[in-house]
Amino acid sequence: MRGPVCGGRRVARAAALCLGLLVSTVIVVRAQTSGPPPGASSATPAGPAQPIPYSHKRHLALGLECRQCHVNPDGGEMMTFPATAICMSCHQAIATDRPAIQKLAAFAAAGTPIPWVRVYDTPDYVFWNHGAHLRAKVGCVECHGPVAERDVIAQETDVVTMLGCRRCHDARQVFTDCGDCHEPRQ
Repeated sequence: MRGPVCGGRRVARAAALCLGLLVSTVIVVRAQTSGPPPGASSATPAGPAQPIPYSHKRHLALGLECRQCHVNPDGGEMMTFPATAICMSCHQAIATDRPAIQKLAAFAAAGTPIPWVRVYDTPDYVFWNHGAHLRAKVGCVECHGPVAERDVIAQETDVVTMLGCRRCHDARQVFTDCGDCHEPRQ
């Protein structure tokens, strides 16, 4: 009687193993085909409401470059928002009848910076430096997505998460230590 029971166990184990492999395969295949890879997006998410509508797509199509408006002073951590005067250098004469440009002109007349809403922002406990990444030839699109194709900017990548940073550093084989980005706890 021992033979059939032993054979039954063997069949049960083989069936469980096959079922486990099948479930694992389905999970992997669904993960690979159900959506974009990590850090990418198949659809453009909605961006935050900005004080003035601004189309990167339209302005970059005119030949403007990122660094003409977003200055990185002294290799600082943040690329700055453009000064109102930079916008007004063109919009003193272009589209002055549009309400958004009139609002822009009002900010300029008051000497007030445009209160843009930051789209990509790292937590306060993370040290970030655009300068180091620009020197490493990391392009804007690698972290911020295809900005030149967008009328509205929204967070399309996971660049402001630890996983996003690690993924990029691992792909570039850049060693990082916790203290490179985080202040040691006291």
